[in-house]
Amino acid sequence: MMRPAAIFLYSKTGIAAQPWADAGIECWCVDTQHSIRRDRRDGLINYVWGDARSWSPPAGLDILFVASFSPCTDVAGSGARDFEKKGGVMLRDAIELFEAGRQCARWSGAPFYCENSVGVLSSIPHIGKPDFYFHPHEYAGYAAEPETEAYTKKTCIWAGNGFVMPPKRNVDPILGSKMHLLPPSDDRANERSKTPSGWSNAVFQYNAPAAYRRAAA
Repeated sequence: MMRPAAIFLYSKTGIAAQPWADAGIECWCVDTQHSIRRDRRDGLINYVWGDARSWSPPAGLDILFVASFSPCTDVAGSGARDFEKKGGVMLRDAIELFEAGRQCARWSGAPFYCENSVGVLSSIPHIGKPDFYFHPHEYAGYAAEPETEAYTKKTCIWAGNGFVMPPKRNVDPILGSKMHLLPPSDDRANERSKTPSGWSNAVFQYNAPAAYRRAAA
């Protein structure tokens, strides 16, 4: 019997997966920051090592949704001052990770989106302009604690296979550009790339099969 599943590529935290797992859907969060030797399972969320090039879904999954969060460190506009020093090789790697994620998502046949920061990717003709943009505060109304996500951070969304862009539940961005103001640290990139829970809840509500949306409600 096929098991309903949702897949989240380049996903360390599991925030994007949580609404799907809460509705009874098996989730797979794939990231090279997870242990390569020991998979971890928290409820219905599986945390496994790999990326879109090295990991394959186990047999028996009925894939209902895919999201891909390829690293933006080498393509985000906020790091443009370092592009010359990084050179073309790191740009190539970032493009490869993005396109591998998008290709896997397309092949799944399930609704999907690929997320990345405003920067180089949207200017590459081979990739194309994003289908949508959003700021976290525009979806904070879907979060359990809206005030914690009342900030700006323009984010690009490339989507397909019938993905539905959720309607906004905006709150005032009283926190401003919170993520851009984070001080330097070893974990700064991970903090900046955390998926807002309001956005994740909204995506689930408008892209999960109807039976699961009813169960979650």
